[in-house]
Amino acid sequence: QVQLVESGGGLVQAGGSLRLSCAASGSIFSINYMGWYRQAPGMQRELVATITRGDSTNYADSVKGRFTISRDNAKNTVYLQMNSLKPEDTAVYYCNANIRTNWGTDRMYWGQGTQVTVSS
Repeated sequence: QVQLVESGGGLVQAGGSLRLSCAASGSIFSINYMGWYRQAPGMQRELVATITRGDSTNYADSVKGRFTISRDNAKNTVYLQMNSLKPEDTAVYYCNANIRTNWGTDRMYWGQGTQVTVSS
């Protein structure tokens, strides 16, 4: 069994910052890439940022220069530092990871989501 648990969401004023964390636990052999997605009300889930095991990163255009994704491989944890937040960043943020389990299976896992609300 593998779990992803997010933390760090909340309410912040426009221009403020938040840091999200996502820790993976369970029968993990290795983690390939990890990432963050978000879903605003009435909208489709969209990519925010991804990071490979070798620290190659990819960002949505809407967050480039404001958000930074990082990971701690020893802790099986991925972070999302969000600066200069805007009201349009308001969404539920989901952690995602491509994990090889101890049984040799590769699968995508999702966290339960954490709410980020940016007030104007």
